[in-house]
Amino acid sequence: MKIFTYILSIIALGLIIFNLTQIDYNDPFGDKSTVALITILAGLCTILLLAILRISKKIETKVKKRR
Repeated sequence: MKIFTYILSIIALGLIIFNLTQIDYNDPFGDKSTVALITILAGLCTILLLAILRISKKIETKVKKRR
């Protein structure tokens, strides 16, 4: 599970970097740039959710060790 979350984080980071190159900085809210901005936001949300999942798994293992 740990490796899987890291792989998904790397893929999301790659999508963020790719979409940063697709933004037209002269018109950032144009048609093509809007899709890139939404995808960047989705990638950031994915990374955040995966980080929360990793932290919750660490907490779960520490709680199980105490029992």
